[in-house]
Amino acid sequence: MTPNPQNPHVDLRFLRDDGHLSTGIGALVQGALPPVLPAFAGILVMGVLLSTGLGDLSGVTLFAPAAALLLSGVASAHPHNGRYDWVVPPLLHGAEYLYLFALGYGSGVPGPLVFALIAVVVLHHGSAVRRAHHGVPPPEWAVRAMLGWDGRMLLIAAGGVMGWFPFAYGLLLGYLAVLLVWETAAGWLAAPVAAAAVDEPRNARGGVEASDS
Repeated sequence: MTPNPQNPHVDLRFLRDDGHLSTGIGALVQGALPPVLPAFAGILVMGVLLSTGLGDLSGVTLFAPAAALLLSGVASAHPHNGRYDWVVPPLLHGAEYLYLFALGYGSGVPGPLVFALIAVVVLHHGSAVRRAHHGVPPPEWAVRAMLGWDGRMLLIAAGGVMGWFPFAYGLLLGYLAVLLVWETAAGWLAAPVAAAAVDEPRNARGGVEASDS
């Protein structure tokens, strides 16, 4: 995980949570485009598609909002070191939550199932933020296994095309929950103890010595 110049512990590209497709699109332009404008454009198009056709989306049109958001993928390789580039990860996260909620609500998926899936994705994003600030990156396989925002959205759309919306929500929920618990527990348990805690002088009882003042 390469640090961001404005914070040695944070790489905004990691916080974007791009999947294989978005990363591949970004590699085509090799980071030449700044990320803010493509992200806003993709979210705007996705929002229009959801608001005007929520009840009419079916078949391949279910992929349209996710495909629109892929416009933001052209900037996935950019170093994200601009003044306002920090807004891109939360925008992409919010767009994913909106997509999962809108398709679940519009297709009659049970509310608790929709809420649980979104909650797991929120926990995944929260874990990524904590990892970035503490410098404890997950293994590369785990990052790819989480599918990225684009992979998760396209998987839900594919389930809808086959008429399996509840099954797709349930399958993705179970997969992400197991992977998140397993990888998070293994990652944090394997993280080195903070140097500050190790270097603290301790007394004979195992407590921290009080400083002289």
